[in-house]
Amino acid sequence: MSGVLVWIGVGVLGGTGALLRFLLDGTVSRATAARFPSGTLAVNVSGALVLGVLSGIDLDGDALLLAGTALVGAYTTFSTWMLESHRAAEEGRFGVLAANVAGSLALGLLAVLAGRAIGGLW
Repeated sequence: MSGVLVWIGVGVLGGTGALLRFLLDGTVSRATAARFPSGTLAVNVSGALVLGVLSGIDLDGDALLLAGTALVGAYTTFSTWMLESHRAAEEGRFGVLAANVAGSLALGLLAVLAGRAIGGLW
């Protein structure tokens, strides 16, 4: 694939990933209406699952750049996860802080492992 086309794909897929993140986060957040950042958790865990699948199918080269870095990289959000954790700490909601950090890490690791197993089936 031409280098120019790959970078156009990175831009298009990055924008698509960011839009999908916005839609899923908003949908989950409205549905749960909780003070816990469940939308970000849903986004990051589902993104970890997809990255696990990509790893399991041994994707590489331009395909990995486009699917893993552009699409899923723009879809997931480390910065929002940390900001929400920081806000919970500032507000003294230490239970939310602990659940957000530990839960995100544990569920993210499990999602990657599940994704790798799923990807390995192909």
